[in-house]
Amino acid sequence: MSEDERAAGLIGPNAILQLLPQLARLGDAEGMLARAGATIPDGTEMIPEGEAARLHRLLRTELPDLASELAAAAGRDTARYILAHRIPRPAQMLLQALPAPLAARALSRAITKHAWTFAGSGQFRAIDPWDFEIRHNPLIAGETSDVPLCHWHAAVFAHLYQTLVHPGCTCTETTCGAQPGHATCHFTLHRS
Repeated sequence: MSEDERAAGLIGPNAILQLLPQLARLGDAEGMLARAGATIPDGTEMIPEGEAARLHRLLRTELPDLASELAAAAGRDTARYILAHRIPRPAQMLLQALPAPLAARALSRAITKHAWTFAGSGQFRAIDPWDFEIRHNPLIAGETSDVPLCHWHAAVFAHLYQTLVHPGCTCTETTCGAQPGHATCHFTLHRS
């Protein structure tokens, strides 16, 4: 992604596309899209991150009891899409054959290389193969919360690690940029 595209605030279409089936289960996908001022991406190019952010924010506002579950399901579906369409099968097999620490190192490098697809104008950093952070995460921009909000991101990371590093991997957002006093969304992966 060029600096111009990053500055324009573009994010991958799966930030919306994989949330739509979850909203459709509730019978209100089109209504929520309209209320969020978002459109259905065609999936072939990056989309304005503001549309995705408004839809995620609306989900948290209108369906607070279901938002984390629906966002996590969309995150898992996003990871499944990545595995099916973006990571070649030979590369997946190689990662799965490596010891978990080496696989985690390789996967974290790949995630860092492609972070613009899920971090948009935010700044992603792999602290180490098991800890990530996103500064200025556009999907929670301007929000305040006592608890972490980034269930979509955590589920994407968890499912990729479960599939490619170790089936017992989990991901926890330990702090969120929406929480007072925190500038970044910090994600920690654990292997059981």
